[in-house]
Amino acid sequence: MPSEMIDELLSGAEQRMAKAVDNSHHEFATVRTGRASPALLERVTVDYYGALTPLKSLATISAPEPRLLTVQPYDKASIKAIEKAINESDLGLHPSNDGNVVRLAVPELTEERRRELVKVVRHLAEEGRVAIRNVRRDVMSDLRELKTEGEIGSDDEHRAEVELQKLTDAKIGELDVLLAAKEREILEV
Repeated sequence: MPSEMIDELLSGAEQRMAKAVDNSHHEFATVRTGRASPALLERVTVDYYGALTPLKSLATISAPEPRLLTVQPYDKASIKAIEKAINESDLGLHPSNDGNVVRLAVPELTEERRRELVKVVRHLAEEGRVAIRNVRRDVMSDLRELKTEGEIGSDDEHRAEVELQKLTDAKIGELDVLLAAKEREILEV
């Protein structure tokens, strides 16, 4: 019985940590490298009639050329709000529109901008690590609670904590591998 509870806690922790890694990987995709990708605009939210709305809900985003993104709004009245949201984002892109489509030329990255983007990616990775550690902390507190209620012994608690630490180290290692790959991609000229 105690081992089932511990296994349940550990499998729940593994799922939550995997979600944190996936979320960080998804966030990495939104950081601009030298190529145009619709994923760059996924973090952009637009003030659309007083409500913050994800850009991808308001427009079709495509990359017709390697250095060009186009944003075709479903509602042409939202073009100004879309331009404003892109300008205010940390992407460093400057929109232009012809009344129907917003065009974003993706410039070559300067060395200075590459270094800034590496800092952004490292910050996103640290947020992922914090999320993983928060999962560990929650499960540790659940284990202590089970021990104080007498449902598991201290040996079981210790074994579970060791397993949890191994799991935490593995997930942080996965995140570090993703971070290193993204840094290489950004710094590649």
